[in-house]
Amino acid sequence: MVQKNSEKLPSNPIEAQGLLIKEIYKEFGKEALPIIEKVCGTQGRALGLKVMKNLPDNKLTTVARAFSKSFDPNFVKIISSSDEIFHIQGTKCPFGLENTSRELCEAVMAIDHEYFREAVSDKIDLKILKTVAAGDIHCDTIYTLKE
Repeated sequence: MVQKNSEKLPSNPIEAQGLLIKEIYKEFGKEALPIIEKVCGTQGRALGLKVMKNLPDNKLTTVARAFSKSFDPNFVKIISSSDEIFHIQGTKCPFGLENTSRELCEAVMAIDHEYFREAVSDKIDLKILKTVAAGDIHCDTIYTLKE
């Protein structure tokens, strides 16, 4: 079947979710961020609970290894991984948030933050050093298990 217009269609559910998130943010601006963060966080907790059922333990390295299977190694690389820190960099946002805003990235990253909080420990801290959503050339995120 031939596509009838030039609208870019999502190639997977994450891209479709990203389209919805961007449209909500475009329509409602910063007022939508708490809602986006809440819903994304709920999704992350659900994913964290689900992954825990299939893992031998809840160490950061174990959960990070499982998490890494969900991303494309052409766009994301692991900088370091231990039971105290998981550091990754990516050149493409799976949600298509490039050049939107840092605050939108932070709201959507509640998915990953809550995933790790649920699967590893509520003492996981997430630092977003750089993000393609803010126009950086790559994303740079560090998950740290606090004492």
